[in-house]
Amino acid sequence: MLDTCNRFWYYNRVPLGEVRHSPASTSLRSKLLSLFFGGIAMKTYMAKGETVEHRWYVVDATDMVLGRLSSQVAAILRGKNKPIYTPHVDTGDHVIIINAAKVRLTGNKYEDKLYKHHTGYPGGLKEISYGKLLETKPEFCVYESIRRMMPKGPLGRKMLKKLRIYAGSEHEQQAQKPEVLVLK
Repeated sequence: MLDTCNRFWYYNRVPLGEVRHSPASTSLRSKLLSLFFGGIAMKTYMAKGETVEHRWYVVDATDMVLGRLSSQVAAILRGKNKPIYTPHVDTGDHVIIINAAKVRLTGNKYEDKLYKHHTGYPGGLKEISYGKLLETKPEFCVYESIRRMMPKGPLGRKMLKKLRIYAGSEHEQQAQKPEVLVLK
């Protein structure tokens, strides 16, 4: 005598290579598809690199906190502010940052935070405070902050090429007619 599990398996076995659907589930599925989508299943939209439109924005960095500015600009460069965002496609926009010298740091970061890099030689670790770095090379300070928030790899490097930073209030991209973007 077969027990319950074996009896179910024996009477409901399917020949190799054949798939059996129960008629109730098939009709329910087709009813739901026709009810909600007109019979067509929805697909996830994936942007293509050739069809993406890249816009130009100008951001004034006067009295903005460096980290907040960097995170919002990195999101725009990646295209995360668009509904067509696709992780493996460059969907971002061009960003021009002006007045980078007037960016500010919170707390004691002006004196305490250090920018470190290594020359590649033994004992070649170099340190400089962010206060001194902002005074001497403000564009580099803002660029490094944004670069470290971008994806690492070829796509991230391609996205970073759409970033332009100026210490003063003048920029060279007037021909692109950039829109003024006010960040929070």
